[in-house]
Amino acid sequence: MRAAVRDTYGGPDIVRVEEVEKRLPNDIEVLVRVEAASVNRADLDALKPRPGFARLFTGIRAPRNRRLGVDAAGVVEAVGGGVTRFQPGDRVFTDLFTFGVRASEGAFADYICGPERAFQTVPAGMSFEDAATLPHSAVLAVQGLRLRDGRTPRPGAKVLIDGASGNVGPFAVQIAKSMGCEVTAVASTGKLDFVRSLGADHVIDYTTTDYTRSAELYDWIVDTDSHHSLLDVHRALRPKGVYVTLGGTSWPILAGVLMAPFVSKAVGKRMGLMLWWKPFHPPDVERVEQLIAAGQVKPVIDRRYPLDQIVEALRWVDDGHARGKVVITG
Repeated sequence: MRAAVRDTYGGPDIVRVEEVEKRLPNDIEVLVRVEAASVNRADLDALKPRPGFARLFTGIRAPRNRRLGVDAAGVVEAVGGGVTRFQPGDRVFTDLFTFGVRASEGAFADYICGPERAFQTVPAGMSFEDAATLPHSAVLAVQGLRLRDGRTPRPGAKVLIDGASGNVGPFAVQIAKSMGCEVTAVASTGKLDFVRSLGADHVIDYTTTDYTRSAELYDWIVDTDSHHSLLDVHRALRPKGVYVTLGGTSWPILAGVLMAPFVSKAVGKRMGLMLWWKPFHPPDVERVEQLIAAGQVKPVIDRRYPLDQIVEALRWVDDGHARGKVVITG
């Protein structure tokens, strides 16, 4: 079978597609023929890696896992003897971060193999391509709009989505609108019309305007890729406001973990890295499916690439061109 692999850390150009052994499922696993996969910022972060200290977990000198990709949708081809939920022919999807599956697999391949509990059934009527856009990004968007204690923005709340045009942002904009919020989307000049099309009430061009230095205040900010300090962001929050960051480079992430509790207490606002993330959490997957069925959320696919063009697909996202998701087909 074909799979995208890499032997070192670096940019998209280090990736290649080669023939690898197709692993057969053990007693509790399923083998899935991948019909579609999608590119996430997490895939690019794993390439470099970013943040730099991630090497402590992924391999100091070289990546322990040569494979790439976390989101996949496809058809069950074989099941282990102990599998009870699926049978050959079932349509399933997954985020390979679930239960540590990513330690040995990668979605950018002809097949993936993992434990039964890492997969869920693709909703009836949903295409494989749409399903492949959801597991990582849409679930992150749902959880970014909910604190660990269950608090969410109230109807009418002013919500800002920083990074509204990429992988997570388009889902976050639509989900916030479904909650009755007034949404401001932050994106680059060429993508402002795109984020308006998602339903954003207001847009900010980050190339000309720094939202942390404007007079506008927000109840909730979701930052898909941190570029501001906590002290800067706090100026843009209303009293008791919430700032959730989903990732970034080393310093913003460390600040979001180490400094956020002290800054939050000092300013009376909830701020920091989303440490409560639960990959492919079934109740949140179900909520995404319900929002899509209700027409309140729609996956947006920017481009499609065959597996043999995985380098071009990764480069397109890494260079910041994508409006929504990039999908890898067979």
